Amino acid sequence: MWVRSEYAGELAVLSTWLSALIPWTVSYTSGIGGGALLFVRFPLVQIRYSFGVPLARGITVADPLSAAAFQQGQSVAVAYRIWIVGAAVFSLALLVSVVYYRREAWAESWSVDPVRLLGALLLTTGVVLAVATSLLVTRGFPGVPIPVGVGFLLLFGVLLLIVERTDGESESDPAA
Repeated sequence: MWVRSEYAGELAVLSTWLSALIPWTVSYTSGIGGGALLFVRFPLVQIRYSFGVPLARGITVADPLSAAAFQQGQSVAVAYRIWIVGAAVFSLALLVSVVYYRREAWAESWSVDPVRLLGALLLTTGVVLAVATSLLVTRGFPGVPIPVGVGFLLLFGVLLLIVERTDGESESDPAA
């Protein structure tokens, strides 16, 4: 296998934390009031950069709830509501990863393998954010959203689900 079994836990925690730092989508829109907007959406925060738009501040930071409230009544509002679901799943993954990092022995005693749990949570987040990205495209969001982090979330999730766990590292795996 590509990763040694004894490092699967570290990989799970690191993958989760790294996923928080990779934007799930990046969108650039020009021709808005003589300026342009750049949206960088991370799983838990959106950063909007405004260039030459007279009514918009230079940099705006918003959590998924605030961003969804701002889009209320727009055709892309459903994509933002789905992002809230993805952010909630990702928040759970972050919580599990912190607990796993701080109390590894306790987490390894859970009835579910924490590596597989984090893999499932990251994969679910990736799928939900992929749906949100497709809705941004189909609901007329100006610009083209590039799903940078969605691919990483899906990849990390699958890798954590298929990693081999041996030597009793997974109490839920009867083959271990």
